[in-house]
Amino acid sequence: MSSQTPVADPIPDIPAPEPRRGLRGHPWLTLFSVAIGVMMVALDGTIVAIANPAIQKDLGASLADVQWITNGYLLALAVALITAGKLGDRFGHRQTFLIGVVGFALASGAIGLSSEVSLVIVFRVLQGLFGALLMPAALGLLRATFPAEKLNMAIGIWGMVIGASTAGGPIVGGLLVEHVNWQSVFFINVPVGLLALVLGLVILKDHRAKNAPRSFDVPGIVLLSGAMFCLIWALIKAGEWGWGDGKTWGFLIGSIVLFVAFGALETKVREPLIPLRMFRSLPLTAGTVLMVLMAFAFMGGLFFVTFYLQNVHGMSPVDSGLHLLPLTGMMIVASPLAGAMITKFGPRVPLVGGMVATAVAMYGMSTLDVGTGTGTMSIWFALLGLGLAPVMVGATEVIVGNAPMELSGVAGGLQQAAMQVGGSLGTAVLGAVMASRVSGELPDNWNAAHLPPIPPAQLDKAADAVAVGMAPVPKGTPAPFAEKITAVAHETFISGMGLAFSVACGVAVVAAVVAFATKRGANAVEGGVGHI
Repeated sequence: MSSQTPVADPIPDIPAPEPRRGLRGHPWLTLFSVAIGVMMVALDGTIVAIANPAIQKDLGASLADVQWITNGYLLALAVALITAGKLGDRFGHRQTFLIGVVGFALASGAIGLSSEVSLVIVFRVLQGLFGALLMPAALGLLRATFPAEKLNMAIGIWGMVIGASTAGGPIVGGLLVEHVNWQSVFFINVPVGLLALVLGLVILKDHRAKNAPRSFDVPGIVLLSGAMFCLIWALIKAGEWGWGDGKTWGFLIGSIVLFVAFGALETKVREPLIPLRMFRSLPLTAGTVLMVLMAFAFMGGLFFVTFYLQNVHGMSPVDSGLHLLPLTGMMIVASPLAGAMITKFGPRVPLVGGMVATAVAMYGMSTLDVGTGTGTMSIWFALLGLGLAPVMVGATEVIVGNAPMELSGVAGGLQQAAMQVGGSLGTAVLGAVMASRVSGELPDNWNAAHLPPIPPAQLDKAADAVAVGMAPVPKGTPAPFAEKITAVAHETFISGMGLAFSVACGVAVVAAVVAFATKRGANAVEGGVGHI
């Protein structure tokens, strides 16, 4: 605007500079505010795993109870994400985010006060439901607040917070359980949630798209929720039931039937839960598939790394978390840089390069053995963080940016649901790969070490222990035999882990090919209303 232009007659296309002067709606403060809430949910995804043994001991929980503490949260989160995104699109992302923050914090406090494992499970399910409200709303707020040219940087920092919180969970959880108690793992969310609530009330500004949905596709919600439940449940239980079991296939087939029914319904209703026209966008579809494949390789692979560090190398939970700092640190450094690169060059090259780096890292991790030192591990962990950062940022931008503004919440839910499905699929499939390799090699390796034969009735239990890196050494076993058993167990585990990482490497290569179909979000320019 020139100096001669009257102040009273501004150019209509330039937004009013109010957000620059006040707190409400300021883009960077909005990012800070939603990051606090997102951090709370992402941290809880991994921090609780460290607390499970202490919960089991203190509350006298069974193994099935402890599994439900994790699975209940995962199921609720995965099933509700897309519906929660629709709620944000309908009622506003600010309100949905604040309700999610309050509910998540209250559920966390209730878990810490629980004296029965059944109550812990119930409140963990509530945590997942409120976390599902919070996550897509955070993305919707960023999409509506940031100008298009700054959106990738914002999503980069958002992805950095998720990555750092997820990887930092074992460290924080280990410190709290070791020096305070297991309840503190949940109580910590109360002050964090209160901070997020206060910041949200002061800073967050509600943005409503002109074409925001005004009704709900209740049958669509029921069908999609049922389909997601059957899929995630089958993946969770496949390790216990077996991939050839009728129950596993029953739930998988049920999920396919429900997904098909959902797709047929969505073509007939006036305001569908997920308008299928969204998937006419090849970049959006590619971004969703890419997120599934990335999470498959990352979360499925990370599942074995913790067993490798703790059970093969004998590290404490805190030490194993510290050994993952190269991964966490590289994601923290590389995510904002990836956002800047994607803004300048578009997402395709950074996404392809990121998945190639991830594939190389997975190949390197397939070469880890019992004697691998910290330096070598750190190289592969750092390369993995470097590869994941642009994918976390770019795939998110491709999905959210290629969706219409009025469906930004649904797109955010789709992005998070893709990550949950990919992570569950990776853990289940790579777990099956590990179990198959261990079951096939353990008897031969055992006999080659001239150890007493394992009774057939105990072979499955021994294989289960070896599949997580533990040595099935009976009490009272003489030291020389105990050392041989441990060596055989670790050798077999390393073989299975190497195969699992090789599969993850192949998935990452496929993801790199899919990344060629991505491009900058065609609708991203609709979101830029704030000033930086």
